[in-house]
Amino acid sequence: MSDDVTRPGTAIRQVSPPALAPGPGYSHVICVDAPGRLVVISGQVPLDAGGALVGPGDLAAQTRQVFTNLRAALEAAGAGWEHVIKLGYFVRDARQVTTVRAVRDEFLPAGIAPASTLVEVSALFRDDLLIEIEALAALPASPVSTPA
Repeated sequence: MSDDVTRPGTAIRQVSPPALAPGPGYSHVICVDAPGRLVVISGQVPLDAGGALVGPGDLAAQTRQVFTNLRAALEAAGAGWEHVIKLGYFVRDARQVTTVRAVRDEFLPAGIAPASTLVEVSALFRDDLLIEIEALAALPASPVSTPA
């Protein structure tokens, strides 16, 4: 039997299989138990709204900007962190995962632990970028409006 946690106000269950070691800040399994809308957010990088790099050489500052960009993308789709079911991290130095986790924890509310994958990459599309993060979110089905 696994330990399941249903996120309040959603149809999203975080599942912790007893045969797997607990993940620090992430879930091994996420289940979406109802029809709804899937939101796919492209990899976000540490560029501000004007296209300027935030935090040259500073992974914490770059990660904070990426999570700020992810929050803006979620809000534009009518979603919040509670709807995020998967985060995919692409980092230049995986040994700095504790920095990434610390910043992530500034943004994700307590109890929200999306499924996650972290991959070290040799390069991103610009040499001065240290991190890129993509996200998937699941929202409940919107009521269908009928024409009057």
